[in-house]
Amino acid sequence: MRKKAILVTGAAGEMGHELLRRLAAEGRNRLLTLDVRPLPESLQGLEGHVHVVGDILDPQLLARLVSEYEIDVIYHLAALLSTRAEFTPETAHRVNVEGTMNLLRLAAEQSQWRGQPVQFLFPSSIAIYGLPDLESKALFNRVREWEWNQPRTMYGCNKIYGEMLGTYFSRYYRQLAPEQPVTIDFRCVRFPGLISAFTLPSGGTSDYGPEMIHAAAQGEPYACFVREDARIPFMTMPDAIRALLLLAGAPRERLSRLVYNVTAFSLSAGEIRDRVQRYFPDARITFRPDPKRQAIIDSWPADVDDSMARRDWGWEPEYDVERAFEEYLIPNIRQRYGR
Repeated sequence: MRKKAILVTGAAGEMGHELLRRLAAEGRNRLLTLDVRPLPESLQGLEGHVHVVGDILDPQLLARLVSEYEIDVIYHLAALLSTRAEFTPETAHRVNVEGTMNLLRLAAEQSQWRGQPVQFLFPSSIAIYGLPDLESKALFNRVREWEWNQPRTMYGCNKIYGEMLGTYFSRYYRQLAPEQPVTIDFRCVRFPGLISAFTLPSGGTSDYGPEMIHAAAQGEPYACFVREDARIPFMTMPDAIRALLLLAGAPRERLSRLVYNVTAFSLSAGEIRDRVQRYFPDARITFRPDPKRQAIIDSWPADVDDSMARRDWGWEPEYDVERAFEEYLIPNIRQRYGR
């Protein structure tokens, strides 16, 4: 008999660390995790947890997992992030689009077999936005979900297509079939820049924020690759995981959309520098903008409108900018580096 499980892809990444701890802490979930890397020691040995080292592009592996487990929820975290995706766009497309298609197909087949929808949680990104210039960025200060969906990066293109694929599988899959099929329950969160105290940045264009803090805590100089006035929204990793879990737990009938913005606070790179130096007065932070990466940041909104998430499923960040630095980031990063 197949065992019921929650599948988490990309489990060894930044979001996976926090999500696995939260799901395991509930004590009632059998976790099946998948990543091309082994899990770090800190996540090994979680009760009711099986980790598989493998690739979401391997159909034989996915078929084997389905033969052993009845998957009723999927958190699809696996992705090649924005900066890395620009250097290898073809690989990014395979991982971020073809990999997502493989998981959506798996979810659709499981939904048919179970006779009820498999829930599919998909983290997207502000990289799906593409404002044409700084004047537009200033004018459209808080962007809504359906505005400026014109990404200029491969990662942004991949993510918005993933959102569209999820919408298709959730609403229109096999719409011309003689019998109405059971479709998946796709739910997507568009995240701003994410900052974690416990994992190092891993290739995101918004990583200048966490990189600045981690470098200062280690006593290392840091040359920020964007201008001081560059501004985008951010949130802490605990709030990001909380948003995913809140959306997963919301009754389907309360959701007016499949894709939601969430955010916590908006800061310029200079404001992040000022806050870091408040806690690390000897921090050596300079600004050496990279024109290409700066252009990407300039195309992302200064802030996003998350009012629909607040209305539909009670989203509200626990960490505003003061709590984020004072209670989460600085104490934990200091402890990490012994400062």
